[in-house]
Amino acid sequence: MANIDLLSAAKVKAIKAPGDYLDGRGLYLQVRSESSKSWLLKYSIDKRAREMGLGSAFDFSLAEARAERDALRKLIKRDIDPIERRKADKQAKRLETAKAITFRAAAARFIEANRSGWHNAKHAAQWEATLKTYAYPVIGDLPVQSVDTALVMKILDPIWSTKTETASRVRGRIESVINAAKSRGEFVGENPARWKGHLDAVLPKQSKVAKVRNHPALPYTNLPEFMQALRGREGIAAAALEFQILTASRPGNAVGARWAEIDLGAAVWTIAGEKMKGGKDHTVPLSAAALILLERMEKIRNGEFVFYGADPKRPLSDAATGAVLDRMGRADIVPHGFRSTFRTWVGEKTNFPREVAEKALAHLVGDETERAYDRGDLFEKRRLLMNAFSAFASSDPERFASVTDLSAHRAEVSA
Repeated sequence: MANIDLLSAAKVKAIKAPGDYLDGRGLYLQVRSESSKSWLLKYSIDKRAREMGLGSAFDFSLAEARAERDALRKLIKRDIDPIERRKADKQAKRLETAKAITFRAAAARFIEANRSGWHNAKHAAQWEATLKTYAYPVIGDLPVQSVDTALVMKILDPIWSTKTETASRVRGRIESVINAAKSRGEFVGENPARWKGHLDAVLPKQSKVAKVRNHPALPYTNLPEFMQALRGREGIAAAALEFQILTASRPGNAVGARWAEIDLGAAVWTIAGEKMKGGKDHTVPLSAAALILLERMEKIRNGEFVFYGADPKRPLSDAATGAVLDRMGRADIVPHGFRSTFRTWVGEKTNFPREVAEKALAHLVGDETERAYDRGDLFEKRRLLMNAFSAFASSDPERFASVTDLSAHRAEVSA
């Protein structure tokens, strides 16, 4: 009886009650309602029961369903699972479509999708620039699916030893683009740009070939003299550099400071998490010297930015404070280096705990477990630290001794 077809076209049309109605050889009419009827093939392969939909009974006749059943049963007899075959066919079609998607197009799509989540527009520009310079000449116009290890190595080999940091970023960006394409079904297989368990076997570690380059910094012993010279200069860029030094902040955060972020009464500058590497809001205690500077800037306030450029609607560029150093004849240092100046001074000339200094620099302190329990920001202790640093930076160079006495602050910090 199992091989006898039990249904007829008329019966298929007449059945209304919900249920599964056997036709024969695994073919069923699946009825959910009078308006919902479909064909279902039930079979077993490798001792595993399977069910495969064959389409709507309103779209495919009984004869067509039987023909499809018979064709699929031939596959089953050859130990080919029709469901797995269908998946493979769909994947092949997706890959065929993906051939028209080049790596360049996939990268542009990835950058656009992530642009709003990156800290600033400069990050997106860096992505575009590095891929345009190094990746696109080799793989830009190729289908993303055709990118393999040999092509990735063709990009990385010439620059891995000479421009290691750049090469590492290029590798990571290629990997991200391909991962995104893979999630869309446009790439199948292992990512040829992945590091762990793949490229790490053929390329030396970055630390083995790249020398760590620290930002050129001013020795802290020279800071009072430098600050005296800086305060003798006019211009918004010089004021921005002074503000950056007094707050131990990153150059980009300093030049991009907005009045809405600053509470002069509470002497606090709050930098939004979207501007911070850690992604969390960072509060900066403002010393008396920093407040005096801000009060001076408030007198020439012209828009939302504290340190505005030629267009008051835009902040100074990141390069503006570096240009001040050049004009001062200090091409040997960079603005970011003043964070190192601050950190070295704290470590060598004060008794402030390490975690206070690191929090002042908005660095992550401790491992992941420690950070989970340490949710304070040590704000009041950081206020003492920034006041002490401001006093040191503003001190008379002629009276600066080789040892800075901060014993008055030590008792307060240790409390």
